[in-house]
Amino acid sequence: MTTMPTAAAAHLSYVLRLADNALILGQRNGEWCGQGPALEEDIALANISLDLIGQARLLYSHAAALEEAAGGARKTEDSYAYFRGEREFANYTLAELPHAGPLAGTARAARDYAVTITRNFLYAALMCHLWSALRASADAQLAAIAAKSLKEARYHLQHAGEWLVRFGDGTAESHRRAQAAVDYLMPYTAEFFSADAVETAVATAGIGPLNADLQAAWQQDVAATLAEATLAAPAPVRHVTTGKHGEHSEHMGFLLAEMQSLARQHPGATW
Repeated sequence: MTTMPTAAAAHLSYVLRLADNALILGQRNGEWCGQGPALEEDIALANISLDLIGQARLLYSHAAALEEAAGGARKTEDSYAYFRGEREFANYTLAELPHAGPLAGTARAARDYAVTITRNFLYAALMCHLWSALRASADAQLAAIAAKSLKEARYHLQHAGEWLVRFGDGTAESHRRAQAAVDYLMPYTAEFFSADAVETAVATAGIGPLNADLQAAWQQDVAATLAEATLAAPAPVRHVTTGKHGEHSEHMGFLLAEMQSLARQHPGATW
């Protein structure tokens, strides 16, 4: 990537960010397979995970084409998913967090479904606006991926939003857990809207929007659901996490070790 023109490098980096977010959140949601709180939810989370991983595959394939066209090495979706190191992933920190509260040490910590639902809600609320905007991208392939992904994101938002309302406006215990999840995860969403050189370059080229331009609509959607759920948003924070710059939480290494181990043990294997 370092030898590519700046515009091409930014374009590729942007597509990889989208792909990494989908893959890592898909991997997290997939951890509920066989572990869901109810059979219907077990299936729902598996399907949401498959949607996200499907989005990642389309985006990684597109990234491979962009990289090769710009003079880079020939790659596949597996190259990006399984054979990059932790600092090469550019997903939001929010996506990699375990399904538990702030004191969870590893992925083995007890899962809290309220954390999973809240995270999916906050992310899907963003992606509904982002995929919608990307349908007008100057990158025709990215626009096509966005049109398909928007339909899935709308379902993800509906699923998570309905459950967040049930939790928040349910029992005292479900309300407590939902509020704790909102308090825990909302600060991580500041990373959604922190612009940098990559996002500025693709916005200038008409490839993607500035996320900051989507923030007001996202906040309105989140506030409406939180109000219906009788939940309160925490006060804004100044700290902005840096997952999209390759600086991850301590949880990312555990996630990648599990996700990549088989492919790294048997490189080039097919089945």
